[in-house]
Amino acid sequence: MLFFFLPLFLIFLMIGLPVFFALLAAPGILLWLADQPRDFALLYKNVYNGMNSFPLMAIPFFMLAGELMNRGGITLRIVEFSQSLMGHLRGGLAHVNILSSMLFAGLSGSAVADTSALGSMLIPAMEKNGYTRKFAAAITAASSVIGPIIPPSGIMIIYAYVMGESVAALFLAGIVPGVLVGVGLMLMTAYLAKSNDFPAAAERATYRQRGQSFVRAFFPLMTPVIILGGILAGVFTPTEAAAVAAVYAFIVSMFILRTMVWADLPRVLIKASLTTSVVLLLVGAAMAFKTVVSLSHAPEILAAFILNLTENPYLLLFLINVLLFIVGMFLDAGPAIIILGPILAPIFTDLGVHPVHFAIIMSVNLTVGLATPPMGLVLFVASSVSGVKVETIARTILPFLAVEILVIFLITYIPGISMAVPEFFGFIK
Repeated sequence: MLFFFLPLFLIFLMIGLPVFFALLAAPGILLWLADQPRDFALLYKNVYNGMNSFPLMAIPFFMLAGELMNRGGITLRIVEFSQSLMGHLRGGLAHVNILSSMLFAGLSGSAVADTSALGSMLIPAMEKNGYTRKFAAAITAASSVIGPIIPPSGIMIIYAYVMGESVAALFLAGIVPGVLVGVGLMLMTAYLAKSNDFPAAAERATYRQRGQSFVRAFFPLMTPVIILGGILAGVFTPTEAAAVAAVYAFIVSMFILRTMVWADLPRVLIKASLTTSVVLLLVGAAMAFKTVVSLSHAPEILAAFILNLTENPYLLLFLINVLLFIVGMFLDAGPAIIILGPILAPIFTDLGVHPVHFAIIMSVNLTVGLATPPMGLVLFVASSVSGVKVETIARTILPFLAVEILVIFLITYIPGISMAVPEFFGFIK
């Protein structure tokens, strides 16, 4: 009977129940009906236990760092620097949008923060420059998925916590795939710009102007350097790096750039706290859900079913990518990783896929799900920022989704794309 918690969970999602409540209600109801009070109590106890973890402390600090950077006007400096590099190209503001997402990813690691911060600034600017509002919203949503891929990444912290992998290895493994997604989106934008006669945003910036914009953006751009440099040098752990990033963001915004005042601080703390609460509650509920997954023997049943289909690892990787893509349409990346990671990762590790390689396959695939109809979270954020209907954005984003799916399969079948950087730094042997 307990095995039916998965169909019940999907039914709750389809009728619109929030993910947090669906994760707890589906197994909770079945355990109650089965008269298993001990397991029922364990389920809800694990909500707290799932959040009570030192590695997960990195998430609120990274959230706070992103809010401080956003409130401190850092986003504007990044956009100005991106525009000085790419604004002169045909479709320049679309390219600026993508490059800004790649740079912003190193500050917040959040697709939602990216869509909100960059979208509120670039969508109106793109519309004034001759783009349709739906296209501006679509490219903002599509490029925002780079945020959780390029370090720091909240979902990779969650994956490392659940599966016992190195956070530093996953961070390094995400660099090249994140850049590859950005380059792929730029190539698609260049094609669409030529076929649709998109305008250039501005004249080509001089080297002096580029230098000036780089100086203005220098301190924000040093954030990922400090985070990764400190981790790789062994100065601090990833969790401590998150705290350092928050302190650095505060100092830069308050004392170096002076773009934030003390009166802004309560609002920043409240917003970061609310965002963190949502993420950690989902993690706690998903860890409790994972307990029931183990009790139901679903991993063993699913593993046997998958291996009965075929033992060809390449075909299995293709099928798993399809499965993850479908899951990503309906379920947020964090809970999906906690639920499916312990089920799928051991299967592919036994087939010879490196654990870090599979972690990147899973993380990137589920991250792209954030921008995939019908339930992609950033589609709703982009709709809120732009005022364009979700279904309209969903249709316009399809060419960019095709590029991101292509990148997923490149990452899947060419392990060196994700493994080269962590191998170079000695995190994979």
